Formats: sequence, structure tokens, C-alpha cells
Amino acid sequence: MVIFTAMNIRGKLIIIGGAVDKGSFTETDIDRTAPKNLNFFEAGILKRIIEESKHKADSRIEVVTTASKIPREIGPEYVKALHYLGADNTDVMHIEKREQAIEPEILERLKAADVLMFTGGDQLRLTSILGGTAFHDIILEKYRNEDFIYAGTSAGAAAASNNMIYQGSSSEALLKGEVKITSGLGLIDGVIIDTHFVQRGRIGRLFQAVVGNPKVLGIGLGEDTGLLITDGRQMEAIGSGLVILVDGREIKDTNLTQVELGQPISINHLVTHVMSKHDTFNLGTFKMNIQSSQYAETFTQADIEKGRVV
Repeated sequence: MVIFTAMNIRGKLIIIGGAVDKGSFTETDIDRTAPKNLNFFEAGILKRIIEESKHKADSRIEVVTTASKIPREIGPEYVKALHYLGADNTDVMHIEKREQAIEPEILERLKAADVLMFTGGDQLRLTSILGGTAFHDIILEKYRNEDFIYAGTSAGAAAASNNMIYQGSSSEALLKGEVKITSGLGLIDGVIIDTHFVQRGRIGRLFQAVVGNPKVLGIGLGEDTGLLITDGRQMEAIGSGLVILVDGREIKDTNLTQVELGQPISINHLVTHVMSKHDTFNLGTFKMNIQSSQYAETFTQADIEKGRVV
């Protein structure tokens, strides 16, 4: 698998924690209730995906339902949500078998896409069906060389990184061996992503993933919350909730290698950061910027006139 460095990436990643608020499009009276749901669209994640895309509302968007167990239901829901945002050039790819991922028609549609939107579901299903196929290779090449967006929610987000959590209960996550990790789609290295993070209490899963490899930054995405990643390293929090970052580089001690499988893990000095909308974090410098910091310097015109600002 090719791992790209930040210096040669033209594409963007938008990874979302799940439960994207698309509006009540599963209701029978869609048309009558749609206006009530437009407030989210105007300021939310789906709207941001369109704004960041190459041709804005005219961008070609393909929704990939491979991870979902109900692809015929969830695909049209996304199409309808994007349609209400003005993105009419949208369609669904139902890829349920590996042989479908090498069909010429599917590959041509992928090559023409400006945005690939992966739904939620089972990330292991996603990687086992698409991993190592021509479809996967084209995604990687487009992400490196084109003004292209890989957007993924839930399973689609978890699968974006090189290392991927695919199993592990929230309640037993800090028992040795309870968290299972495998290879993801490899669009971004040096991170590991967990989703539905705050709502399902999955911080223990991320702790164990990071203590086993402290070089990897743990990213926990809350629901209706995501990260926009540009240049392969600059991350901006988007959506309505929280992003939790777990940095293991300063871990001082752990009992990880001393305890048996199923026993509790101890960790000393694990650093965490909490991001909300518009906060940024740089994967190159590991520096975080809080958009509305209470410690940011602000100066009034009177300060300037009195010479308090140099």
C-alpha cells in the first residue's frame, strides 16, 4: 500500500463521526418537512463538503454504500439530502462484491467523481471488499494528484487511515487485547480514527490503540462532528460536536507488556486535546489552535492610540 507524505497531497479528507444530520428524509412527508431541516444544511457538514469540492454545487458526487447493511435505503437518503443543498449531480454506487470494484463502468464513474462519500456501516466490510482493488488504487491516486474529496462518515471515516479499529467493546476497551486493529484504506498515516466517540463512550478504545503505538495520534470523532484535513496534515474541526485527540508521545509508563490478556491496562501521562468547531490542529507540528481562545490577545482602538500595541 502506498502511503503519501503531506508534501504531495492535493486532495482533501472529510472524516465524520457518524449520525450526520441529513434532515428527516426517512419520513413520508419529505417535501412538506424539508424546509424545517435546511438550517443544518446551510451551516453543517454536508454543506461544507459541497463548498470544499472542486465545482461546488455542480461537483460530481458519488455515494458509496459498501459498508452499510441497508445500502438500498441509505444511499437514496444521502442523495435526497444533497439534492436539497443544490448538489443535483449526485448518484449512488452499490458495490457489494469485490468483482464489482473492477467493473469498467464503476471505475469510469470513480475517475469522473469530484467527491466520494462513504456511508456508515461496517469498516471491515468496506476494506475487505475494496482493499487492493483497482477502485482502491484510483481513490489513492485521485487523492494524491487531484482536487478531490474523500468524505466518510462512521465506517467510512474509520477506514480512511492506515491503521483501523474494527472491533472492541466500549466497556472493556482498557482490558488488554480487547481492541482489534487492522489495515485501513491508507489515505492518511500516523493517525487512528474512532467514531460515535462521545456518545458511545469509546475513549478507552482509543487509549489502548495509542498506548500500543504511541507514535500514532488517536482521533475520536463525536456524532455530527468531523475533521476537514488539507495538505495531509492541517485539520479543522467541523460540525456541531467534539473531536478528541489522544497523543501518546509523552507517555511515561504503562503495564501493557506485563499484564495478561484480559487484564486492565495502566497508562501514565497520556495527553489529550478537545477540539470544537473551527479549531485547528497541525499533524506536522502537533500544535493546536483554539479559534475563540480566551487567552487570545485583543486590542481596542484606545490601546493602539495609547501605545500599548507595538
